Amino acid sequence: MLKNLLKEVISLVAGKQAEDIINILDTQKYINEFVIAKKLNLTINQARNILYKISDHGLVSSIRKKDKRKGWYTYFWKIEILKSLEFLRENLLKKIENTEHQMKSRETKRFYVCPRCHIELSEENALISNFTCNECGSILVLKDNTKLIKDLRKNKEKLEKDLAVVLEEILKEKEKEEKKRMKEIKNEKRKTKKKSSIYKLPKGEIKKRKRSKSKKIKKHKTKKKKKNKKKKKTPKKRR
Repeated sequence: MLKNLLKEVISLVAGKQAEDIINILDTQKYINEFVIAKKLNLTINQARNILYKISDHGLVSSIRKKDKRKGWYTYFWKIEILKSLEFLRENLLKKIENTEHQMKSRETKRFYVCPRCHIELSEENALISNFTCNECGSILVLKDNTKLIKDLRKNKEKLEKDLAVVLEEILKEKEKEEKKRMKEIKNEKRKTKKKSSIYKLPKGEIKKRKRSKSKKIKKHKTKKKKKNKKKKKTPKKRR
């Protein structure tokens, strides 16, 4: 489902022919642009043109690495899932708004049409042309908008269902990102704890601990010496 939604986004931005790039662009790691071009069977410039179009909308991110041997830079690309889904959400909201506007217009206004040329005019424009067609001179007839309104309502329902799917995917992606962010924070806290534990004690306390350690070592040595003395056998007296 997610892949299909992302393909729809790419189709809106760069055209239907570019949607297969989603099969190559990874969501976790960056992909070499030469690899992308090769897999799409395109030249590097054609692949870059597609990527730049997508990048203009902020739907992909890139990093560059310098080739130490040749000296030039190579770009690596990754799809931005959340931004892509949010882009699709905004597109669907605009379509729904436009459909609602058309429905309202058809329900509240009257339109006239030429039976021969099928040219449609609003009531104001029909009045200006004296209810006659400017192309063939036929008398304009009032258009029945019942079927059109029904089709617009169906289209709106479909768009709303699509929007619900996109919103669900956005929620999932946000949850993933939040988990990832929390994991990074925990890891960072662990690192800082390790570092702080080394430099946590004041200098005076560190000296005290060092002294206590040295004392313990000395005590341990003296105990060992005492044990060794006990172990030494006393020489027998000659008769």
